[in-house]
Amino acid sequence: MEDEELAKSLLVTQQPGNIRISNGFGSNDTGASASGVTTVLLLSAFVTACSAFAGGFVAGYSAPAESGIIDDLGLSVAEYSVFGSIMTIGGMIGAVISGKLADIIGRKNTMWILDIFYIMGWLAIYFAKGAWLLDLGRLSLGFGFGLTCYVVPTYLSEITPKNLRGGITSVCMAMMPLSVSVAYLIGSVINWRALALIGAIPCLLLLFGLFFIPESPRWLAKIGREKEFEAALQRLRGKNVNISDEAADIKDYTENIQKIPEDKILDLFQQKYAHLLIVGIGLMVLQQFGGLNGYAYYMNEIFELAGVPSITGFIVVSIPQIPAITLGSILIEKFGRRTLLMVTVTGECLGCFLTGLSFVLQVFEAFYSLGVGSIPWIIISEIFPITKKGSAGSICNAVNWFCNWLVSFTFNFLVEWSPAGTFFIYGSMSFLGVLFIAKLVPETKGRTLEEIQASLTHILQ
Repeated sequence: MEDEELAKSLLVTQQPGNIRISNGFGSNDTGASASGVTTVLLLSAFVTACSAFAGGFVAGYSAPAESGIIDDLGLSVAEYSVFGSIMTIGGMIGAVISGKLADIIGRKNTMWILDIFYIMGWLAIYFAKGAWLLDLGRLSLGFGFGLTCYVVPTYLSEITPKNLRGGITSVCMAMMPLSVSVAYLIGSVINWRALALIGAIPCLLLLFGLFFIPESPRWLAKIGREKEFEAALQRLRGKNVNISDEAADIKDYTENIQKIPEDKILDLFQQKYAHLLIVGIGLMVLQQFGGLNGYAYYMNEIFELAGVPSITGFIVVSIPQIPAITLGSILIEKFGRRTLLMVTVTGECLGCFLTGLSFVLQVFEAFYSLGVGSIPWIIISEIFPITKKGSAGSICNAVNWFCNWLVSFTFNFLVEWSPAGTFFIYGSMSFLGVLFIAKLVPETKGRTLEEIQASLTHILQ
């Protein structure tokens, strides 16, 4: 079908307080697709939150385990540096294939695979007697984490109703920074092998929970499994809920969007997708260049520079995160993704500048948990059409992991140059991020995925 014909079949029209998608089979009012919380929806959110928590624990493991591993296994500083950094290599590999893998085998099956890599990684570290098995385990954990960063927000955005999507997804994704702090706290009182076993606990919960949650209805609709699509959507919305309007909107949109040629990664560089890709990549760069991984991987050293005992610092950093996560899940649907992201990036900027002046770390971590840690992933999972989501997600995820590596690699060099200057640089990047969000990032609150994607993609305007 020509672009003009497709545009007519998915015409988006604005009405006061509502958006309607007109398709070739009539006009459906998707404002009715807002729904309530069900047991299956909560269980699905909990299971995916376990995956996000497991990923954050991976990131937080190396700092508290460092001295114990070096002493017990006799590793040199260089060998431990390989152990610490090899996770990002695994993460980049996982990121590159994450979108295509989730498109081919499904969101749920991708979670099965990442969980297997998590469990194998933790077992390898626990039984390690030398550097090679230690590194292999860390590589496996990184690969699982790379898959997690794409599939968790994508799955959550596709199963949640529009009025709950932001809050549920933000809480689940905020498990990543929260679990980093949990790893610090627990790792400060137990040895590194026991910490590896604790890291496997959320992986086992994920393994068990995957038996009881449905596949993404939108993915099922995309591959033409109509009966399973309707059954999954009914389970998520409740057995007594009328899903006919929402199901019809999803099917009509999916059928029409699939008339676009098959997903190819080079298609994303066409002019009609340029704005979406700039937003996605820009948010990933912003999230990482705010300096989180500098804090996360080298927090012991930062506390030493500030003259603060590690255990005290870990507690002080962790305390603000619980109320910040709770507050973020409430505010995201009230004020929207864009507004909350601008506020939290501004707070992150302030936290970096204050850290540069006085190393008051709790300011930065609270704002990161409030919005910066989760909202970029939420927006990326919402803005791309389902036929382009795999390729776009892989690109954005890979950029995120590359920036992750770049920040963690350069952090020590920057701190040696100037501890205060390091955080002033991060603060400046956050300030530029505020301008980027204000200029380019769209608001997606209160709309279905079909409405968002039809209104943003130039081909559908």
